[in-house]
Amino acid sequence: MARPRSARAHAKVLEAALELFAERGVDAASMDAIADKSGVSKATIYKHWSDKEALCLEAVAHIYEQDLPAIDTGDVYADLVTALRQQPKQQRQELKARLWPHFQAYAMRHPDFAKAMRAKVLEPPHARLKSILRRGMEEGKLPPDLDLDLSVALLHGPMIYSHLQTLLKRPLPNDMPQSVVDTFWKAHAAGKPPGNPESSARRR
Repeated sequence: MARPRSARAHAKVLEAALELFAERGVDAASMDAIADKSGVSKATIYKHWSDKEALCLEAVAHIYEQDLPAIDTGDVYADLVTALRQQPKQQRQELKARLWPHFQAYAMRHPDFAKAMRAKVLEPPHARLKSILRRGMEEGKLPPDLDLDLSVALLHGPMIYSHLQTLLKRPLPNDMPQSVVDTFWKAHAAGKPPGNPESSARRR
């Protein structure tokens, strides 16, 4: 376990790196600049991270908060909606929007980083969706031969689209996650989507 002083230094470097990556991009944010902004020496930084790419990968995991808890309320439909509604804390949304283009640009030039970033950003929410879908299959609410990879794409794809639309400041349907799960459920589930006043009114 890190000593309190070491943990504070770790957090300061991470926050400084996030701000500089958002402002300058990954390539232009040097370790010297990160050390200056954080007030932590480069020697200490290299005790925590082997290089800037390792620091960048932890920054990705940190900003996307992908240490996701399991969702199991006993209601598969509601759990799918909850999973799709997962978002970083509100105060992180602007920083996330600034960071994402820089992370993508860096990933396009560094295949190993791209693979690691996908594992940190995409795999945790995909694994959680698959867990919920498997439960639906076991309970007979979803077909036993449901294609899990295709189902994740059908559920998660519109959320990626909505993120891009948000970056472009374009309007989205009200409660996109609910609408996406409604559509998926109608196509694949044994019964109709569970009713609630909002969704029922929207479907009429």
